[in-house]
Amino acid sequence: MVLPTDYKPFDIVEVRFKGSRKEYYRNSDGLDLYTGDMVVVEADYGHDVGFVSLSGELVRLQLKKNHITEDNDRIRKIYRVASENDKEKYDKFKEKESATLERARTIAMDMRLNMKLSDIEFQGDGRKVIFYYTAEKRVDFRVLIKQYAAEFRTRIEMRQVSYREEASRLGGIGSCGRELCCSTWLTDYKVVTMGAAKSQNLSINMLKLSGQCGRLKCCLNYELETYLEALSEFPKDDRLTLETVSGSARLQKTDILKRTLWFSYPNNNDWIAIDLERVNEIIALNKKGKKPDTLVDQPLGAEIINKFEPAPDLISDQDISRYDELDKQRKKQGKKRRNKRKGKPSNKSTNPQGATQNKGPEGSQKGKGQGNKGNKNRNRNRNKKKPNNKPSGQN
Repeated sequence: MVLPTDYKPFDIVEVRFKGSRKEYYRNSDGLDLYTGDMVVVEADYGHDVGFVSLSGELVRLQLKKNHITEDNDRIRKIYRVASENDKEKYDKFKEKESATLERARTIAMDMRLNMKLSDIEFQGDGRKVIFYYTAEKRVDFRVLIKQYAAEFRTRIEMRQVSYREEASRLGGIGSCGRELCCSTWLTDYKVVTMGAAKSQNLSINMLKLSGQCGRLKCCLNYELETYLEALSEFPKDDRLTLETVSGSARLQKTDILKRTLWFSYPNNNDWIAIDLERVNEIIALNKKGKKPDTLVDQPLGAEIINKFEPAPDLISDQDISRYDELDKQRKKQGKKRRNKRKGKPSNKSTNPQGATQNKGPEGSQKGKGQGNKGNKNRNRNRNKKKPNNKPSGQN
């Protein structure tokens, strides 16, 4: 894009520091700065190091949004682009932050102060340390500051932040799987109430509605206006009852985006889905003292909506006579299996020699596989006279 010859770049840039802290500085020397450049800026005591996050005409819009005038005396100066020496000092103090924060928490716990140190930030030249903390009530930390100054040998600044600001500084991943909005792009923390969840028909479960900060999620306000606009056409009464000839139907459920309401009659668990236009029409009839026959424009008894659709008729166009033959075959096979389990003999049996002969009831039980020849031998042995074992001379 070709700029006019008399165009002068906007001399104020936005500089980002650790966490979500951003401030505005004046580029009075006309340095050629781009987003992401590391710069040395003016501070209360000494200098600080930050990164350019925004430049050009967009900064002018941000100043208007934050109600900051361009000639504000609070806008400090940019000294220079950071050199290698400035970067080394910056990295050196950043490495000390974790150990310093751990020691500071230990000192605060020993003094039994009702506060939580969430983060720490060294100034670019190491002359000042900012401690960020959260607390439910006012905390008297005058003695704590003196002990910190003696321990760390630098200037101490205690800065209280809200729970949402604490989450934005620490960062993390939300339940949606993305990085927290407050630590990426969200700068204004609006008040989120439980009414926002109720207006969107969300279940009141604080574990699901709360973010990592312990407060209601900021994203509950993103679609709130859309839901409120849609709810303006719905009946205001949560216990709405529609009078029909079939009886009184009570409201059970509402789907705002689909513009559908579910009603049910007393002593009936089936729900009836009705469009919003039909509901408003019935309400208008009830106000006039009239009652429609049914909730929906159908005959009585045809308005019940089944939870499951009926199965399609798969054999309506086929010949079902074959099922009778299959039924007869199954009965025969079942009868054979039952006879086999009971041990009933079949009509024919085979002898060991392979000849097939008929068995009588006696032969099947006592013959043990022998045929009629075995029966004749047994009869011949019975007809033989038993020997007389008495001595001679005795009758």
